[in-house]
Amino acid sequence: MSPSASNSQPVIETVTPPAAISGGDFEVRGHHLSLYEDRRPHAMFGLVEARLVVGGSSYAIVRVPDDVIESRMVMDNGRSRSEPHACSVGLAIAENLHPVASPAVDREGNVFTTRSGVRGETVPVSVFKIDLNFDVKPVGADIVNPTGLVFNEAGDLLVSSRNDGTIYMIRPSGETEIYAEGMGVATGLALDETGNLFVGDRTGTIFKISPERQIFVFATLEASIAAYHLVSAPGGGLFVTGPTTSSFDSVYRVSSEGEVSVFYRGLGRPQGMAIDNQGRLYVAASQGGRKGVFRFTSDGVISQVVSGPGIVGLAFLPSGEMIVATGSSLYRISGSSWMEG
Repeated sequence: MSPSASNSQPVIETVTPPAAISGGDFEVRGHHLSLYEDRRPHAMFGLVEARLVVGGSSYAIVRVPDDVIESRMVMDNGRSRSEPHACSVGLAIAENLHPVASPAVDREGNVFTTRSGVRGETVPVSVFKIDLNFDVKPVGADIVNPTGLVFNEAGDLLVSSRNDGTIYMIRPSGETEIYAEGMGVATGLALDETGNLFVGDRTGTIFKISPERQIFVFATLEASIAAYHLVSAPGGGLFVTGPTTSSFDSVYRVSSEGEVSVFYRGLGRPQGMAIDNQGRLYVAASQGGRKGVFRFTSDGVISQVVSGPGIVGLAFLPSGEMIVATGSSLYRISGSSWMEG
């Protein structure tokens, strides 16, 4: 199209998925995004220009830059700019970490995460608290390779160590004690309503530890190359993920009796999970080349809600906002657009 053929203002009709973090992609559909066959449109978040993976008149893929503060997107076709389109862009709240699973959130909304390190690596501080002012503080005693995190009803933080198969309990005072030992390569953790703790040993076993700390084998699955990730399912039982050598992995449903079934098959490297206040399951994974966080209805219908690379887990704040963990950072995603649907 020649410059004289049109002077139409670009119009953004839809942006999907609803949210993204740094390095994630928004798919933009609209009209007059570009007026020149040999020139791509420009996408801006405030004063920061984003890279276009694909750019055309009616379709573009916009990659979120690292230093975005303004979350409204504007498309510039070389003659005029679109009206700003509100996007949910995650803002970093903590960096230089090493989570390998979902963070945990206490009743007040403080977020807990890890600097896990490679197996056997001892780091000066391995568990951190990000308070309501986003200040990052060390928590509890040093734990080698902390992996799974979950709070019990008393407000104690339970932490798995994949280094020695030990489950630690960090009291609100910061005092740390051993809760259970001998859990193999202990990774994912989940608690049910009666206080039973479930521990995923990535070599193929899910243990059940009663409130009296008696240990049982609850279920067995295929061994994972990375970790088991567990979350308590609405109505009882567990959802379980554990990436294998396949690129077509499953989310498993384990009943309250320990019976294993496939809830959904077809994800790449599924990892940390969370349940929202409507009982919907969210999984960090990839599908069809798209990386991020995917939401499932109760009957297994999938949709992407967050785009971003290297996401290992997520959690929800009491406000309903999402915390997303990558291999090095934590992001907070505000807004309501991604909650709908």
